[in-house]
Amino acid sequence: MAKISRTDPALATDLTFTEGKVFEKVFVEGMALVEETAAYLDGPGRQLSATLPREASLTYAAWSMELTTRLMQAASWLVMQKAVRDGEMDRGDANQKKYRISRDEPALEAGAQRGKGLPDVFLDLVERSEALFERICRLRRRHLRP
Repeated sequence: MAKISRTDPALATDLTFTEGKVFEKVFVEGMALVEETAAYLDGPGRQLSATLPREASLTYAAWSMELTTRLMQAASWLVMQKAVRDGEMDRGDANQKKYRISRDEPALEAGAQRGKGLPDVFLDLVERSEALFERICRLRRRHLRP
């Protein structure tokens, strides 16, 4: 695999991973999930959330914010990696700490909320977003340093 190391070993990276089918699949699935989630939260999810019991409504509101944040982080990272691949962004710039993606917060446990008043469609989106986020974190750990 092609490696590049500038003067800073923290910039060493596998330059080929964004050209592969795995990255392309994660990119396409990630962008589709962002669009699907936005459509749900702005449409049926918004209407349904108004009918939830108080406790479920509070959980829904908090998790909606977390879901949106995680998906935006994932989408930003994917778009940035694609920009590096396409020569629109320098790898050194992309490796800055402010652009790194990692799991600082615990995963949302959608399975534990099933049957507690939250819509199944919403919980499915949460589970899928958590799986996407984990896949991206694995890609980053495998192909990018630090």
